[in-house]
Amino acid sequence: MRVVWLWAVLAGLLTVLTGPSAVEDDLGRRARTLIGEHPEIWSGARTFRGDLSLVVAAPGALTAPGALTASGTTVPQAARTSATGPVPGGGAAAVASGAAFADLARRADRASRLVARVVGPVRPLIAVPATTEQAAVLAAPAQVSGLAAVAGADRVIVEPRSFARLTAAGRDVVLAHEITHIATGAALDGSTPKWLVEGFADYVGYLDAGIPARRAAAELADEVRAGRTPERLPGPEAFAAGSARQAQAYEEAWLACRYVAGRFGERALVSLYRESRHGDVRAALSRTLRMSLERFTAAWREYVRDQLA
Repeated sequence: MRVVWLWAVLAGLLTVLTGPSAVEDDLGRRARTLIGEHPEIWSGARTFRGDLSLVVAAPGALTAPGALTASGTTVPQAARTSATGPVPGGGAAAVASGAAFADLARRADRASRLVARVVGPVRPLIAVPATTEQAAVLAAPAQVSGLAAVAGADRVIVEPRSFARLTAAGRDVVLAHEITHIATGAALDGSTPKWLVEGFADYVGYLDAGIPARRAAAELADEVRAGRTPERLPGPEAFAAGSARQAQAYEEAWLACRYVAGRFGERALVSLYRESRHGDVRAALSRTLRMSLERFTAAWREYVRDQLA
């Protein structure tokens, strides 16, 4: 029965995934893989194509009560901002007509173009399950707690409850952040320091957002104004779910990458990221910026004070 059920799910999506020419593209194949891994999550799913992206949405996704009028919501972790305003495409009627998911595909396209400008071409698959529990299954072993989305090797997995409460600006930042992770292969990268992986993704995510530093890094700004400037770049444990300073860790990492791009140029930041994948950030800093880790840390601390005090 499971084989019959799986075939029914796949066959129901065949036309949308392959298009009128019936030629299966890479996004279509990846969507099939996604569905085949957990057909019970995707029974009755709908797909929405953008120019560069494909959204696979489970029935009932993004329909939490009140979730689509996110005025005043603060964006968690990867996209911290207090920008307010209703999310375009919001409301139960829009969800029923697919407008919310078509809007998501458009946003994913826009984020993909932004990422391509900095890193290189990317065509993301966006998976939107109906529940937080389903998102956790899809993302495992990565954690989804406290996050609006998580990037796998070739897909972005949306945590529907948190994502639905984001503002329009928050959705754009989160998508660009996670799509950057796909473009850089972050899910398969065990060598680059966590602060550089997350800071680089936030750098791209915030690039066209127009959000002032004190607002984007509100938690860290509070600490700096109280006289508590960070002493060192955040370690991997600071980014873990449940960390007491998780928000500040993302903000510290973002400002480190923003400092590099501002002083040395965006290409230098990209070079630093790529060089650091060899596993020696000290050598990467020396080769790309002609700075020791200690000198870089001191310059970053001064930049943090200057931006947030």
